[in-house]
This record gives sequence, C-alpha cells and structure tokens, in this order.
Amino acid sequence: MRKMLKRLLSRNVSPGQIIGYALACLIGLTIVLTAIQFYRDVNHALNGSTCSEEGQEQENLISRDYLIISKQVSAFNALGRGSSTTFSQADISRIEAQPWVRSIGEFCSAEFNIYGSINLQGRTIDTYLFFEAIPDEYLDVVPEQWSFDPANPKIPLIISKDYLTLYNFGFAASRGMPQLSESLMSRVPLNITIYGNGRHDTFPAHIVGFSSRLNTIAVPYQFMQWANERYGSSTQQKTEPSRLIIEVNTPGDPAINQFLKSNGYEAAGDKVDNGRASYFLSILTGVVIAVGAIISILAFFILLLSIYLLLQKNRQTMTNLMLLGYSPATVAKGYFRMVGFINLCVLLAAIALMLVAKGLWTGPLEQIEVSSTSTIPTIAIGIAIMAVITLLNYLSIIRTIRSYFK
Repeated sequence: MRKMLKRLLSRNVSPGQIIGYALACLIGLTIVLTAIQFYRDVNHALNGSTCSEEGQEQENLISRDYLIISKQVSAFNALGRGSSTTFSQADISRIEAQPWVRSIGEFCSAEFNIYGSINLQGRTIDTYLFFEAIPDEYLDVVPEQWSFDPANPKIPLIISKDYLTLYNFGFAASRGMPQLSESLMSRVPLNITIYGNGRHDTFPAHIVGFSSRLNTIAVPYQFMQWANERYGSSTQQKTEPSRLIIEVNTPGDPAINQFLKSNGYEAAGDKVDNGRASYFLSILTGVVIAVGAIISILAFFILLLSIYLLLQKNRQTMTNLMLLGYSPATVAKGYFRMVGFINLCVLLAAIALMLVAKGLWTGPLEQIEVSSTSTIPTIAIGIAIMAVITLLNYLSIIRTIRSYFK
C-alpha cells in the first residue's frame, strides 16, 4: 500500500522544478556560508592571534574590541601652558556615555622613579624605565606568572615587541651586543631599582610576555597599587590617567573616529585602521550575505510554487485517498520525505563547497602565520538556516493538504 500511495502522489512530480529549486537553494546557501566563514577568517587575520617563533599560538595583549586613547600633545604643553593631557572624571564620564563604548579601563602610571639594569655577556645596560598597568580583565591573554607577591617580590613584565626589535637591530647591532629572541629575552634576569618617598629598593624582574599592540612596559595592577602606596608621595592625590583603554561594541564605527577628532584624542597603534578594515569587511560581508539570502528566499518560494502546482495536479488523487480513509498526515509524509531529502542534499553540498572555498584563502593566511577559524559555527548556522527552510516547507505542505481534505 505504501508503494502504491507513493506512486500515486509522485506521478506529476516535475524533475526540472525540483532541480531548479535545489540549484537555486544551493547557490544561495553556499554564498551565505562562504561569506560568513570568509568574514570570520579575515577578521581573525586582522585582529586575531598570531604564531610565535615556536609555532604556538599567542593572542594579542589587547584584543580587537579594545582601543587605547590619549590626548594630543601640543607645543604649549612643552611650555607648561597647554591644557591638561590627563583624563578628568568628567572626560571619562563623557566617553563612557558614548553608544559605542562598552566599558573603560584606566592606565595606572608609576608615581615613583624606576631604574633598570641588565647584564649581557659581562656588559651591563642601565637605563631609566617607566611602568604602566591596566586591570587584568582588559588583558586579552594573561601569562601564567602574571602576579606579584610582596612577600616574594619578583616583578613580571610585558614589553612591546617594538622594544625588542629596536634593541636587536639598533642598539645591539651598533654596539656588538648579542641579538636575542623572545624566548631568550624571557630568560635574561633583570634588576629593577625603585626609589621614592624616602625608600630605595632593588627587585628581581623577568619578562613574561611580548605585545605587538601595547606600546609600554606593563606590570600587574596589584604591583602598581602596592608600589604607588609604598614609594609614591603620601600627600599626593590620585593621579588622573593619561591613557584609557576602551572596550568598544563595533570596531571601526565611523562615530568613533569622529568623536576622537572632535575631542582631540589619539588612538594608539593601528587599531583605528584595523577597525576601519573590519567595519568595511562587515559591510561587504553583509551585502554578500544579503544577496545569498535573497537567492535562498527565492529558491524557497520556487519550491513552494512547485509543491503547490504538484498538489493541485494531484488534488483529485488526494480527494479519492480521503474517501478511502487516508488522513492528511499520511498523504503529507511522502512530500515531507522528498523535501527533507532534497534539503539535506543541498545542505551537505553547500557545506562541501564552503570548505572548498575556505581552502582557497587558508594557504595565504598561513603564509602570514595567521590561523583560520573553526568551521563549526558556520556549519551550525547552515544547519539552522536549512532547518528553518524545511520547517516552513513542512508547514506549507500540511496546510495546503488539509485545505483539500475539508
């Protein structure tokens, strides 16, 4: 009986209509999935992680959703007559009120004098230093040794990669000093002398990480608070921050650049440029996804029209089946299987084409030591889209068949 029922209901099936729907839906879904995966991979390349010399993945110290800003310094500031280059509480409140700001962290500067020394092959390098700190929640990656215990005072440091480059190709090359890699530099012992508020102490220190975004010498926030209380002026009020780190909702939003310019603020590094690239990439991806979505929607309506015409042709057959005692659900099962099988094939083919397309840009990304993102979220999106399309197909089929059985 099932075979006979299947033959009766599939007599007027048009292979051309079914193939047309499958191709249109395949093109649309492939465009959507490929655009999503391409956006995730390229955005990861612009603002994500890179590989270290040892081949291990290292996250940037400041993630792509963070922006470091400071006030512009004018010639009048050098004469001591310009406006303050620090951020007052009113400035911070005004920035915090912007719609693109999620949260703000303050850079805490040292209120004491710092002198560092390092011994390389019997040669001692001495220099004055500066320290800054930000709350740990604003650090994208926190090294394992990123802590400070006053009872066992050893200062962990994170320095800019630019500083190591300047040493290797500037200072070391001209002075006959050894050039150092990041791993070797992390093993070199440092001595940090701190003096202020009538105290003078020397601490061991070591470099625990390197940053390509944070152009400073960073120390744990708890160390900075402890050292400012111990070596800072006891009568000095809380120093206003000269730099802020902002967690933004939409990197590259034109409103960010407009706000910075109108208030005389500057963004550190290439965060604005990367943000603009990400913003442009998001717009371009949105356009491509919209095109793919439109094609998918049109394919959905093609299938609905095909099924509707098919049901119209089989209306007399379904009326006879109703007189024989068959229910709408029993009649609909055949169409459900057909639609489910077609949509499953379309989904698998779209995922396969997306993976093939991903392979085209994975190689160039690996050449610049950028790892691509996982395809699992993209595949999950594809499954969700096809599940919604299939559900709408089922609802349309059962609704139409029930109207014939009334």
